[in-house]
Amino acid sequence: MALVRPRTTADVAAALAIAHAHHVPVVVRGAGSGLAGAATAPPGSVVLSTARMARVLELDPVERLAVVQPGVVTADLRAAAAQAGLAYPPDPGSVAFSTIGGNVATDAGGMCCVKYGVTGDFVLGLEVVWADGTVSRTGRRTVKGVAGYDLTSLLVGSEGTLGVVTEVTLRLMPAPPPALTLVATFGTLTAAGEAVGALVGAGLDLSALEVMDRTTLAAVDDLTGMGLAGGAGPDRRTPAAMLLVQSDSPAAAEVLARAAALCTDAADLAVAQDPAEGEALMEARRQALPALERLGDWILDDVCVPRSRVVALLQRVEEVAATYGLVIGVFGHAGDGNMHPTIVHDRSDPASVAAQRAFDAITAAALDLGGTITGEHGVGRLKRSWLARELDPGTLAASRAVKAALDPRGILNPGAVL
Repeated sequence: MALVRPRTTADVAAALAIAHAHHVPVVVRGAGSGLAGAATAPPGSVVLSTARMARVLELDPVERLAVVQPGVVTADLRAAAAQAGLAYPPDPGSVAFSTIGGNVATDAGGMCCVKYGVTGDFVLGLEVVWADGTVSRTGRRTVKGVAGYDLTSLLVGSEGTLGVVTEVTLRLMPAPPPALTLVATFGTLTAAGEAVGALVGAGLDLSALEVMDRTTLAAVDDLTGMGLAGGAGPDRRTPAAMLLVQSDSPAAAEVLARAAALCTDAADLAVAQDPAEGEALMEARRQALPALERLGDWILDDVCVPRSRVVALLQRVEEVAATYGLVIGVFGHAGDGNMHPTIVHDRSDPASVAAQRAFDAITAAALDLGGTITGEHGVGRLKRSWLARELDPGTLAASRAVKAALDPRGILNPGAVL
């Protein structure tokens, strides 16, 4: 195992040329915040870290774009854009430490997706080093452009298996008004899911629609002390689920009033008093996984279903938890159907094999409901065996042909994705 820490594209090109010539596997690593094992290097690999490639090279307020190296932390880019009166909307839960390169590699989503989409919706162009060390540029800097095949979209979400991204040109937006936040609690997961369906179906201008179940709420409360779970002490009655509904529309107050009217089965409704309070609530949502990690060993799933099937997915997760006698915390991006059931178990207990069975059952349920095995974390190594269950043989063959054409010696992140 060896570690390479390049500072420039030329450094990356030289490293890949040598690795290609000697058939040495190369695994790119950003901040290591991925949750599907794509950056886990097999023995005998070269780990190529982008940590030293962390500069914002350009921020153009006229063209509304930024050019950055892959090691730039997502939150740092968002802050730089804000200083220019602009916004970079992608907001993954790991925004404080994940990097733009990693976001591009997995086509990361986050809490803004219900309105703004995912990372790939903001990628205009890339500088990429192919497996043999050749440097290319894909995409454009213009608002429009359709010259040639869309190699930029091909590379976004490819998890380091087709090339190494060394520069990213990103679209920025005018900064929206400060968001307002509605909190709604429910007595059952099903009631919360039905509210999600009503909110999405109404076509409201929402910038976030997040859900946390009882297990997650209690864990977040224990971590943050925010009182989300209905107070402190043994008599607290934690709601079955909480929705966080946010709008950054100029008419946000009206939007949230309409949203509240659609949460007909809510046990409690409240609008945050100011944007800072709303941001504190969204930060509590970001703490969902760290909070659940404190309960024991865990396996995080990442599945996405049609928004009309969110209720059915939540019901299936409850059934799986009961079948295997496991604690499963559910949180996620309800507005786009992307859920993160998190299975808590004890790895030292031989009975913990049930956790993997529960994971498989939830992933299979997502496919049964017309969904996908991964909404934003990627396939990596964790879900490689599931890919053939989602993709048809023709699509798999085409994918393998693309991989063979761009990485004929199979040195880029072998064992991931395909």
